[in-house]
Amino acid sequence: MLKSLYIKNYALIDSLEIDFEQGFSVITGETGAGKSIILGALSLILGQRADIKAIKQGESKCVIEGAFDVSAYDLKAFCEEKGIEYDPGNYILRREILSSGKSRAFINDSPVSLTDLKELGSQLIDIHSQHQNLLLSDTRFQMQVVDALAGNKELLKKYQQAFHFYKQAEKALDELKESVKKSKEEEDYLRFQIESLRETALQDGEQEELEEEQETLTHAEDIKSALFRIHSLLSDDDSGIVSELKESLNTAQQLAKVYSKSDEISERLQTAYIDMKDLASEMDKLANDVEFNPERLAFIESRLDIIYTLQKKYHVETIADLLALYEEFKRKIESIESSDEQVVLLEKEVREKHEKMLALAQQLSDKRLAITGSFEKELTDRVAYLGMPNIRFKCDIIAGEHPNIYGMDSVLFQFSANKNVPLQPVADIASGGEISRLMLCLKSMIAGATALPSIIFDEIDTGVSGEIADKMGEVMREFGKSMQVIAITHLPQIAAKGKVHYKVYKSDDEAATTTHLIQLSDAQRLDEIARMLSGSTVTDAAVQNARVMLGL
Repeated sequence: MLKSLYIKNYALIDSLEIDFEQGFSVITGETGAGKSIILGALSLILGQRADIKAIKQGESKCVIEGAFDVSAYDLKAFCEEKGIEYDPGNYILRREILSSGKSRAFINDSPVSLTDLKELGSQLIDIHSQHQNLLLSDTRFQMQVVDALAGNKELLKKYQQAFHFYKQAEKALDELKESVKKSKEEEDYLRFQIESLRETALQDGEQEELEEEQETLTHAEDIKSALFRIHSLLSDDDSGIVSELKESLNTAQQLAKVYSKSDEISERLQTAYIDMKDLASEMDKLANDVEFNPERLAFIESRLDIIYTLQKKYHVETIADLLALYEEFKRKIESIESSDEQVVLLEKEVREKHEKMLALAQQLSDKRLAITGSFEKELTDRVAYLGMPNIRFKCDIIAGEHPNIYGMDSVLFQFSANKNVPLQPVADIASGGEISRLMLCLKSMIAGATALPSIIFDEIDTGVSGEIADKMGEVMREFGKSMQVIAITHLPQIAAKGKVHYKVYKSDDEAATTTHLIQLSDAQRLDEIARMLSGSTVTDAAVQNARVMLGL
């Protein structure tokens, strides 16, 4: 239940702090006094989006804080999932709106996202405002009512998870089939590419070797001539380097007896002589090996032309890239060849998920159908008590052909308030007062089934008065015996039924208008009920009537 509400610098509120009680409480006040402001503030700590215009003019931020007693509810799993400090008894929800446009949310002083705040808030309190009466014509709301009464919360979660998995598998199957279709369309092309690459028998590194050999063959005469020239310069009998080195070596060796460093000189000349002699021999051999071979050059040029053509065709630069493409094409063919098997396996998975989903959908349908009779009777009895003795109500569970997020069913609420009017969809015939009474009864039944800690009715009494208003007040008072119920009302018949009475009013000074919320004493409450009965001028008759209504 909501234990207390603290509001600072919100709209017309400077600072407001009020405690709330268990049971049925009422909030009254003149039109425009600020009841909607208080509800707006409360909605912020329940996760609704904020507007910086809500900050009181001239202030840097506003703060709304609500304290809740949740000792009857196990929220440990929620706290562990969200990383919030767990308290088995009390929760404080706080929202801060800054003039910069930023907003901060806290649960038990732990910073949380707006989504987390909204998720927890939806489990703590339900605010039923006038526009929610329109929900009665919404088939999704009608389904939620039936599922709440049937106790389908956990079963529906399992079904929706199964529905999600089925849709995922179905999508994957469709994508696979489309991929297989496209792959089969390009299968012949792939096989042609594979064959063309296979026939070339490419070898990694082949291109570099061929390009080097091509360069050699193209310049064979120049290379042969240069090698012979080197050999001549090294080994010419008269002026070759080898001969000169041999003569230098002999001269150095003759100095051995008279010059101590001649041995070192001889050794170095000996090394140079051997190296140059070997080099001259190698130049002769290499020159004789180099031959211009036009047939070999033609083959190399043809082979390189094939390689260059393939590289250009596939937009790659190396044989390694072509070989990688060859392997990729082979993998695609293997995938195409095994795709039919993959489709069969995925079709089996889709069937299994579909069957599991349908089994859960059937359980939902069975539970919904099982409560329709008792639901129709209980709602009829409750609404009849509120001044519609001839009401007829029918809840149709209609089996569909295709699954949706709620199962295989759709729901249709049909209603008639008069004997001579046939049953028709609620939205087509119910008046404002009739919808108010239907929603009050539905909310009381849903809240009882879902064990919601608190509910606030914002002028749900629209369109009713007199005896019916008195009975609606009685329903809410009875309703309040099992949970916290707060009703914002303009009707004295309902206001008089409250266990605790709060009043919203405005005050003015030279600088500003301010909204206040106070809990009324017995005497103040008597005056307020009398004012609601007679208007601005309170008469003795109105006071006396108020005493009767309050049982004083």
